[in-house]
Amino acid sequence: MGNSPAGMRLERMRRSPNYKADRFENLVPTEVTVRGISFFKMLREFRNRPADTAPAGRIPAVKTDLRALPAEGAWIVWFGHSSYLLKIGGMTILVDPVFSGNASPVSFFAKAFAGTEVYGVEEMPEIDVLLLTHDHYDHLDYKTVKRLAPGVKRVCTSLGVGAHLEAWGVAAGKIVELDWWESWEFGGAGGGGGGRLGGAGGLTLMAAPARHFSGRSFKRGGTLWSSFVLKGRGYSLYLGGDSGYEGHFREIGERCGPFDLAILECGQYGKNWPYIHMLPEQTVQAALDLKAAALMPVHWGKFTLALHAWDEPVRRLMAAAEVAGASAAAAGGVPSGARATAGVPSGAAANGLAVVTPMIGQAFRVGGPYPAERWWEGVRD
Repeated sequence: MGNSPAGMRLERMRRSPNYKADRFENLVPTEVTVRGISFFKMLREFRNRPADTAPAGRIPAVKTDLRALPAEGAWIVWFGHSSYLLKIGGMTILVDPVFSGNASPVSFFAKAFAGTEVYGVEEMPEIDVLLLTHDHYDHLDYKTVKRLAPGVKRVCTSLGVGAHLEAWGVAAGKIVELDWWESWEFGGAGGGGGGRLGGAGGLTLMAAPARHFSGRSFKRGGTLWSSFVLKGRGYSLYLGGDSGYEGHFREIGERCGPFDLAILECGQYGKNWPYIHMLPEQTVQAALDLKAAALMPVHWGKFTLALHAWDEPVRRLMAAAEVAGASAAAAGGVPSGARATAGVPSGAAANGLAVVTPMIGQAFRVGGPYPAERWWEGVRD
């Protein structure tokens, strides 16, 4: 369960403009669920969920030697759901790793799909920065963090989440907590992975708004939830975390864009919680709002946390991207917010937005060529 913030950490939280009435708030009023729906009704619906919420066969995966990724350029390897490894300019960043086999505090709920557990802590290279977007179980995994922590150089996370980490034995000096629009520079001259502020040639992580919530028990909003902007070494990336759709995507695009790649949630949405997760069509629009050249959909492909078919998110996203491209072609231009990406293979129509659909473990370089195989169509009994 972790721990609740206290002491100097809590005092800092109370000074945040996003912290009111003893909890963090979204930029716009946001209900976690629709009004009138009970927890027990949602639980009953989930227990009677359709069979296709999980794949009929094994998820395909590629086994990549993560320690041999090139030092030049920016490379990404997806591990399913919202876990992925980023290597940029020789620095290695691991985002929201969940390697314990399930995305919940109990082993019998939200088990990983067959074939998705080909990577674990043992396969990870030396980690310069462990990035944790918020404290939900499908993003902050106790068993994984406990095993990774001794070898991780620094941990960057949203304000307040450090209380969980310290309770689990992570040294306070390793932890960097950010409020929205706060930045941390690391990997500069003389800084290595230690997070030396102001180091020349370094990378910068900025926490940015998201429309979501937090909590590892019944209390919500006790820690912050964030998206992150990563800039440096000639790259600009948006690391989305979890978020419902709202105007903050356009604001981030105006303030921090354009982006070479936006990694955005696409999955685990439902009619009972329409404000805290995006529909796939909204994910495409969010990428355009962000002024992204490429979109990688995550938050799908490993766990069942909603009632939709396991591959529905990516199928709907691809269709929406194609419609956006057709609309742009009919208008004779590119949708507002999109950048042209000439020569980059994409599963979407030529609307300037490349849709990146790697298999688990498939390494690719930011800037292309991008993997665009519809591998989910081959998952059978």
